[in-house]
Amino acid sequence: MINKNKIEFKKSQKRLYLFLIGIAICMSLGILASCFQQPTKPLLVGTNEWPGFAPLYLAEQLGYYQNSAVKIVDYPSSTEISRAIRSSNLQAGGISMDETLLLAETFPEIRVILLMDLSNGADVILGKPELKTLSDIKGKKVGVENTALGGYILSRALDQVGLSVEDITVVSLGYSEHEAAFKQGEIDAIVTFEPVRSKLMATGAKVLFDSRKIPGEVVDVLVVRQEIIETQPKDLEQLIRGWFMALDYLKKQPESAAQIMAERGRITPNELLASLELLNFFTPEENQKLLSQGNRNLVEASEKLSQVMREKKLLNSDVKFSSFLDARFVTQLSKSNL
Repeated sequence: MINKNKIEFKKSQKRLYLFLIGIAICMSLGILASCFQQPTKPLLVGTNEWPGFAPLYLAEQLGYYQNSAVKIVDYPSSTEISRAIRSSNLQAGGISMDETLLLAETFPEIRVILLMDLSNGADVILGKPELKTLSDIKGKKVGVENTALGGYILSRALDQVGLSVEDITVVSLGYSEHEAAFKQGEIDAIVTFEPVRSKLMATGAKVLFDSRKIPGEVVDVLVVRQEIIETQPKDLEQLIRGWFMALDYLKKQPESAAQIMAERGRITPNELLASLELLNFFTPEENQKLLSQGNRNLVEASEKLSQVMREKKLLNSDVKFSSFLDARFVTQLSKSNL
C-alpha cells in the first residue's frame, strides 16, 4: 500500500513539474495569456460590389484589420446582406438607407454606426440608345433588382415623368444578370449601379435617370446587430478606424488604392476611380454631426424616404430612422483624432 502511494505521489509530482515547465515556456515567450485565451469571435462584415464599400476591402488589404476580429465578406446583393444580419450569419454590413428601413421594420435590433457614402450619379436607369428620354420607357421592358433600393429608384424616376409601374413591364433580375440581360436585348432599360453602369455605357447605353435627380436620398450606411455593440466594441472601433484610414489612403494615393480595390470588382483602376467620382464619402465630422442628430438633414431625408416608401407600398409602417442612429464610435474616434 505504501509503495503504491509513493508511486502515485511521484506521478503527481511529475505532472505538476511538466505543467510548471509549460507555464515557464509560455512566460518566456511572452504568451502566457494566449496559452489560455479562448478563440476570438469573428466580426463578419457584409459588402457587395458597390464601389462605395470598396474602402472596407482596401482597409483589409492594407492590414488595418490585421490585429482584430474584423473580416470583410462579399455578398451578391444588399438584400442578402440584410438577410444574413437578421439570421446572425453576419454581425454587420453595408446597406443603403432604404434597405435599413426595410430591415428595421421587422428587425429593430440593429444600429447605424457609420454613414459611408452618398450616391451622386452612381445609381442609374440605363436605356437602349434609341430611348431618348425617360418617358420613352412607357410600354417597355425594364429590368430591376428585387430590392428596396431598386424599387425605390424606379418609383422615384417614374414619378418625375408622370408614369407608374403599370405603364411598363417590370422584369426582375439579380444584379449579376444586369449586364448580360441588357446586352442580349432581353430588356429595353435597366435599373442598375456601378460598376455595371460604366460597363453598359461603354457599349452605348443611355442614362435616362440617375441619383443626382434625387439628391440626398441614396445613402449607404454601416449597420450592426445591437448586441455586438456591447460584446465587441473594440472590434467595431477598429472597423470604423480602418474605414477612415482607408479613405485617407485613397485621398493621398488614389492610383495605388484603385489598383487594390479594382481587383474586387473585376474592373480597371481607372474605371474604379471614375465610379468613385459619382460618390461623396462622409467625413468623420459629418458622421458625428449627423449620427448625433446635431444636423437635421439626415433625419429629414430619412423621413422623406420613409414616407415615399410607404406610399409606394415598399414599407408597411412608419419606421423612424433616427431611432437607430448611434454616434458613440465616430465620437470616440474623433476625440482620439482617429
